[in-house]
Amino acid sequence: NSWRGANPTPRAGMRRFTWEEIGQRSGRGPAGQERWLVIHRKVYDISHFCRRHPGGARLLVSHAGQDATDAFVAFHVDKMLVSKYLKPLQIGELAPDQPSIEPTKNEMLVKDFRELRATVERMGLLEPNQLFFFLLLAHILLLDIAAWLMLFYFGTSLLPFVFSLLLLTISQVQASWLQHDLGHLSVFRKTKWNHLLHKFVMCHLIGASAKWWTLLHSQHHAKPNCFNKDPDIDMHPFLFTLGKKFSVELGIKKKKYMPYNHQHKYFFITLPPLLFPTYFHYHTFYIAYTKKYWVDLAWMLTFYIRFFYTYGSLLGTKSLLAYYFIFSSWFVWVSQMNHIPMDIDYDKNLDWMSTQLQATCNVEQSLFNDWFTGHLNFQIEHHLFPTMPRHNYWKVAPLVKSLCAKHGLEYQCKPLLTAFADIVHSLKSSGELWHDAYLHK
Repeated sequence: NSWRGANPTPRAGMRRFTWEEIGQRSGRGPAGQERWLVIHRKVYDISHFCRRHPGGARLLVSHAGQDATDAFVAFHVDKMLVSKYLKPLQIGELAPDQPSIEPTKNEMLVKDFRELRATVERMGLLEPNQLFFFLLLAHILLLDIAAWLMLFYFGTSLLPFVFSLLLLTISQVQASWLQHDLGHLSVFRKTKWNHLLHKFVMCHLIGASAKWWTLLHSQHHAKPNCFNKDPDIDMHPFLFTLGKKFSVELGIKKKKYMPYNHQHKYFFITLPPLLFPTYFHYHTFYIAYTKKYWVDLAWMLTFYIRFFYTYGSLLGTKSLLAYYFIFSSWFVWVSQMNHIPMDIDYDKNLDWMSTQLQATCNVEQSLFNDWFTGHLNFQIEHHLFPTMPRHNYWKVAPLVKSLCAKHGLEYQCKPLLTAFADIVHSLKSSGELWHDAYLHK
């Protein structure tokens, strides 16, 4: 009943709390470092557990002082198992006179979204088609092998090199989309199989840490485009100024780490070509080493041994860097098209659906767009249902559109090239806002 929004009577002996009391336990309020959150009307003290949370402390802390029910349901596949970990953390329940929905949230929208979630489960849209993912992995491995065979048999002259570079880049990008599926536990019904294959694809085929990716990406999904809570916008303000609000704030404070009014120009020579060969490789090794992800580091080592053994003897350093630049560019344009042009703000503690819709947009469906973006053209559906297998996004999209229309939420969907152009336009706009505030306010 708590899922439907009813107000059940707390069990005997349980402490009763108000939303105001819970809101003060965010780790920053008058209650000091205490951190509480609510799931299905039950109140949990996560002050110490957050450091042991498998998804990372930052993910859990981002919901401190708030209702985390919809995030909990969205992220966890085996809820019975997770409930065993939650039980010792429970300190009470909401008082009977407290609504199940926080005052900052749209009650009818929350209820309608939860009904949609129940419909999705009944329709079996969270069940993976393993043949689909097997064929994805097969085409990745075949392209990887073909890229090497091209050089081995035809030499490293220009034409074989270009074809090999193309095949290898496609293989690596498609592997990055597949590891994304595995990281979201959407390929196998059993969590452990997702984790195991995730290590193979992310660590061995790509050369990055699976745990590092999960740590950062879960935070992004929990609070997309929320400053200090979404690591994907941590490039503000040191490299770019993002969002209208923060750009003006930065200008008023007379802060200038970069010439932001030119950021839409220097974007082309910074983020797309350099994200993977510089920041990502440094950061994945740094986090894996400092957090002692020894298994991930061992798997990653197998990638570099294989990669430099097979390609190092055939190609020079400059040729290997060319692959990284192309791979990085493809990844950055696709991964940023759904979020950078959208609203970027502090956490307003809105309901799950509003939080995701304000920070996310879609790109039109086509066979090419689906393949090229790894179905991230359905970013809205992916953010609402992060464990849903990507081959089912198109089935739930009409239901999501209908719910958006009912509640007046904007469901943005645009052509692929428009989505790319909007990254540049939004950077230009926020840079101009910063420049105006820096000079005149």
